[in-house]
Formats: sequence, structure tokens, C-alpha cells
Amino acid sequence: MYYRRTPVAAALALAFIVPLTYSLPAGAQTAPTQTDAAKPDQALPSVTVNASADASSEGLPPAYAGGQVARGGRVGFLGNKDFLDTPFNSIAYTEQLIKDQQAKGVGDVLLNDPTIRVTRGYGNYQESYMIRGFITNSDDLAYNGLYGLLPRQYVAAEMLERVEVFRGASAFLNGATPGGNAIGGTINLLPKRASSEPTTQVTAGVESGGQTYVAADIGRRFGPDDRLGLRLNAVRRAGGTAIDNENRELNMATIGVDYRGNSFRLSADLGLQEYNLTSTRPSVRIATAPAGYVPSVPSASSNYGQKWFYSNERDLFGTVRGEWDLAQDVTSWFALGMRQGTENNSLATPNVNATNGNFTSNRFDNSREDYVWTGEVGIRGKFATGGVKHSVSASASSYWQDSRNAYAMSTNVATTGNLYSPSSSAQPALNFFGGSLASPETTTKTQLSSIALADTLSVLDERLQLTLGGRYQRLKTIGYDYNTHLQNNYYNNGTVTPVAGIVFKLTKEVSLYGNYIEGLQPGTKVSDTTATNFGALLAPYKSKQKEVGVKYDAGKIGLTVALFSIEKPNVITVGPTANPTYTTSGKQENQGVEIGAFGEPVRGLHLLAGLTLLDAKQKRTQNGTYDGKNAIGSAKTMANVGADWDIPGVQGLAVSGRVIYTSKQYVDSANTQGIPAWTRLDVGARYVTDIGGKAVTLRGGIQNLANRSYWESAGGSSALGYLVQNAPRTFITSASIDF
Repeated sequence: MYYRRTPVAAALALAFIVPLTYSLPAGAQTAPTQTDAAKPDQALPSVTVNASADASSEGLPPAYAGGQVARGGRVGFLGNKDFLDTPFNSIAYTEQLIKDQQAKGVGDVLLNDPTIRVTRGYGNYQESYMIRGFITNSDDLAYNGLYGLLPRQYVAAEMLERVEVFRGASAFLNGATPGGNAIGGTINLLPKRASSEPTTQVTAGVESGGQTYVAADIGRRFGPDDRLGLRLNAVRRAGGTAIDNENRELNMATIGVDYRGNSFRLSADLGLQEYNLTSTRPSVRIATAPAGYVPSVPSASSNYGQKWFYSNERDLFGTVRGEWDLAQDVTSWFALGMRQGTENNSLATPNVNATNGNFTSNRFDNSREDYVWTGEVGIRGKFATGGVKHSVSASASSYWQDSRNAYAMSTNVATTGNLYSPSSSAQPALNFFGGSLASPETTTKTQLSSIALADTLSVLDERLQLTLGGRYQRLKTIGYDYNTHLQNNYYNNGTVTPVAGIVFKLTKEVSLYGNYIEGLQPGTKVSDTTATNFGALLAPYKSKQKEVGVKYDAGKIGLTVALFSIEKPNVITVGPTANPTYTTSGKQENQGVEIGAFGEPVRGLHLLAGLTLLDAKQKRTQNGTYDGKNAIGSAKTMANVGADWDIPGVQGLAVSGRVIYTSKQYVDSANTQGIPAWTRLDVGARYVTDIGGKAVTLRGGIQNLANRSYWESAGGSSALGYLVQNAPRTFITSASIDF
């Protein structure tokens, strides 16, 4: 049933037939024919292979000194840019960092980012990210520049070449996100590609709780000039965790193909991931309790979930992307992506209702299937008018999603428990249903389309660069009743989101920059029957960002400083309570300072550090009740310091350490409930040696070395507060062998 509903699997197969088709006649394209043999001047030149996921002629920006971050990354449809030439604040974490830190998923990589804190979605185990004080759900991760293609709950790190973080609003650069989030930033994940050197690496490991791990990474290039590349990654994780009775299982396999011709490049990926959780510890809500009450945190290893809790996810996904050089300074491109995803779970979120930690919870089951198609075409060219150079980019994109959902609840029976004395409860029977869990039907269809145009003008030998542009976006959503399956909601609206960015290079090493850019969220349909504008569709919400900053490249170390302000509209009511009018005149304003440092300041010492100071305030709230209060889940101070040191005199040995600090967060809009600041210390070591002529890398790490217990996050999804507890001390070890 899973594969019969749409022709996605067949289309994904075609995505791999295409590059292989192009590779078959490669000899005819790159080697002289018999007729040409007598004409050596017509033989095509050899190609220097610099393969990249985005199929660009330049390849990915190179790693910066120290190898933990890249010199730049993708700036939406403007393409790859060096960080000194970018009028925005962004960073790209490399495969080297991912491997050396033994990162399991995207969230583990983002622990290095001082502007991000990892949290969960509301009432589930979905990985989410607070960026500049606004939530970005994993629904809105981009995969090689396209949204909606990756597994919603969790993405394994073994498939990734880069994790690119764009800080700030980005509706112009990337288009509106399908989940309607990403006001504070977006995350783009780039898959691995075959390098010029063959890769055959096998890794095995174990971590606290008995979780075992085995992975394979194989890469090869073929054909004349190594034009065709294949990269295969596979991983399995299974077993317990450092949390009592919790079990996790991950199976993932991806294959990446790339082909590089003289004026044409193609890149394609196919992936399958299964992620299964059992007896996983849930998040916690605070129900009726004394004003200002927040439960003290239980032991970090304690599990107040039930054995019948589970969450299963399975996704088949793929992309294909190509570039053609139409002329020396003109390049066109296309991209296509598809995903089939299924999810099933049985959950129950504890609602703490007493100061002794007692709680009640109601069973909630969910079944979901997603079918996604998305694509983009574009053209980019360079020319000059007088003394002004232009880099013009234009693109058109489309996104289509059919989301099928069903749910069921136990509303008549609530389980009881205690945070500090976990006990087992029988699984309650379900008595309230929305659709069929065995066969969910369409509840939402989402269609996004846009066209964008931009021009980067440069003068003074490109020391002064000005980027101007706009994107027209249309957002269409159709909702259907869970049980009758009849249409009950319709939204179709369009708007323009502009951008203005400027870069001025004081010297080759120092850039000043500034930008104005907007975020975009779909408008809300007024469902309150007592409202004066019942049934109305409010206009799309346009968040507005202003930012200035400075960047410094000393060769061995890079420094960035950014000052930003983001205003996000909120829906409130005005007028009498009996007949209110809904309007988007509410507002949240987040202002902050971001400081970052990365590189290799002295030989063998790899540094990655940063500081964020954030002031996230609610403004123009309902009747002014929460005006001036801090936004839920936003910490005023976040700091990271990480160092990786190659031990002098001991070849192949390195040690590492990382400190993460997060200040107080509020759980409620009134700011009466707050969770304390927390600090986490991680340490690690690795040793590279030769055994039997094979390179062997031994890695070991301890996360949360002090085994501290704390509430890690106060939520933030849809302005709702809930508590997410940290993981206990966790030992991770692995051994990699290169054949």
C-alpha cells in the first residue's frame, strides 16, 4: 500500500537512470571518435573533478582553516558565496566536524551553534530548533536547497557532507517554508559526493545503554576523467540509551550520483530512512499548579514514559539537480525532489498538576502519510554596464504536498504517575477517533509557488556590492475534515517579499554588511463563530528583519559580529469579547547580538566558539496583558566554546572539549514560570594509527561529563511552553577502518 499510491518510486528510479544515461556516452563526449582522431585540436579538454551536491561548476566552498566549518555556503538561489561576500550571517559545518564529534543527527551538529538550541515539537519527539528565538521545525529543513524532502522527525548525520545554517529570515532567498516556520533561520543539508580519492570506510561503535552502531561509507569515481561519481552510505543503530528503558533503532541508506561534463553537471540522490523509538521519555507540560511553579528536574537517566510509548517513521526521498553553462557567464539550473513518508505513534504527555510531581496523561495515537513533489528552475548570468558589474539571478519554484492524517485519543481514561517515582500503567483503550489510523485520508493539501529576481551590483573592483531583489509567492492550502473528508478550509493568497543587502570590503580581510529581508507565513483562517470576521482569511504574516555586521578573515581564524532585529506579527483580537475581530496587529520583536569565532589560531588547535545575546519581547499582546514580557523558550544568553587539539609529539592523537551554556528560559507568556540556566560539558579524544596497512581511527567521547540534570528547553512551538529534559552522561566510542 505504501508504494502503490503514487509513482514516486518509479520517478526516483528515473532520477538515477538519467545520470547513468549521460555517463554511458561519456566516451563519445570526452574522447575523440575515429573521425576526430586525425584532428587533435578538436579533442575536448580534461576536466578537474570538483564534485558537489549542488552540481555547481565551482563545487562546494572549501573548508576554512581547522576544517570544522566552510569558507561559505549557499545563499538561496543566489548560489554559493564566500562568507566575506555574503550580506547575511551564516555558517556551514563540515563532514570532518560531524565525524570527529561522532554526531548521530542534525541536532548533534547544531549543538556547536551559539545561535541555536535544540528542542522538540509540541507533544511529540520531532527534533526542532530555536534560532534567534523563533522555532524552526524539522519539517522545514532543506535538502540540497529544496524543502519538505527529509524525514520530519529526525535526520541521520551519516548522509551529510555539510550542515548549512542561515541565520535570519529567508523568504526571498529560499521561498516560504511548507511548515510556515523558519522566521529566525533555515537549515540546509547537503549530501555526500564521491571525492577524487576512493573511499571505503567501515565504522562500528557502542554507546551508553547498549546501543550498537555500524556504518559503511563507499565512494568511487568512474569513466574518462573520473566524470561519474557514486557515494553510498549505510548505517544501523539499535539498542538502549543512557535513559532507563528507552530504545532507539535507526536504519538508513543513501546513494549519491554525480556526473560532470564540460558544460553540464548532474547530481542525484536517493535515500531510505527508518527511525523507531520505544519507551521514549516524553516532554512535560505544567497543568494547574501554584503561580510560578515549575517541577524540579528528575534524575537525568529517569524515564517517566510508558513501555507502550512508540514512534515509528519511514521515509523514501530523493533529488536530482542539474546545471548547464549556456555561455561563458550564463548558467541555468533545475532541481526536482520527491518524498514518501509514513509515521505512526502512541504517546501520552504528562501534565504535572501537583507540587510533588504527580501528573495525569491521556493516550494520543497518530498516523500520517506524506507525499511531496517539489522543483525549481533558474538562470544566473554576469555582465557589466559601464563601470558596474551585475550578477543577475532568476528562479521559479513549486511545492506540492498531500498530507494524510488520522488520530485517536483516550478521553475517558487518564493514566497517572509521578515524575520522581516512575511506574507502569496499562495502555488505555481509544474512544475518540479522527479518521482511520489504519488508512489515513487527506486532511491537508499544500501548494506553494514563487518567482524571484535579484541583481547583485558591484563597483570599486567588487569591494562594494549591493543586492536587490524580490520574490512573488503564492500560498495555497486546502483542508479536509478528518471524518467526512469534505473540504472545510481553503486558503489562496500571494504577496511579494523583497530583499536589500550590502557588502563593503574595508580591506581584503574585513567586510561590513547590512540587510533588510522578510520572512513569510501563511495567514490564519478565522474559525471563531462569534467573531465579526468569522471565515475570513487573514493576510500572510510578513516578518521583517534588519541586520548589520562585520566579518574578519585573518587566514587562520575567522570572526563575525551581527546585530539584528526581527519583528513577527501575532494574531490577537480587538473589540468586545462577545464579538471580537481577529487581526494581525500583535507583535513579537527579537533583537540580539551574535559573535562567532572559528579556525586554527595556532597549529593543531581547532577553535569553534560563539556568543548570542538575545532580547525576545512580546509586544501589542491581547489587551496588553503580556506587553514587555519575554517570549516563551528564548534564552537571553547562549554561549559555546569548543576546541580540538592535536597533541604535539604524539602523532595521530587529538583531544577535544566543548562547553555549552544557556541562560534562564520562560515556560509561560506571563513569565511566572522559568527554568534555570544550565551548562553542559563534553569531552572527547581520537587516535589515528596504521594497523596492518589500514588507517584506523579510534574515537571516544563523553557527553554531559558532569552528569547534570536540567530542563534543557522550555518548548517554543506555536508559542506553547513545555519542558524537555536533558540526556544523562553518555559514553560514545567507535572505530573506523579505511580499506
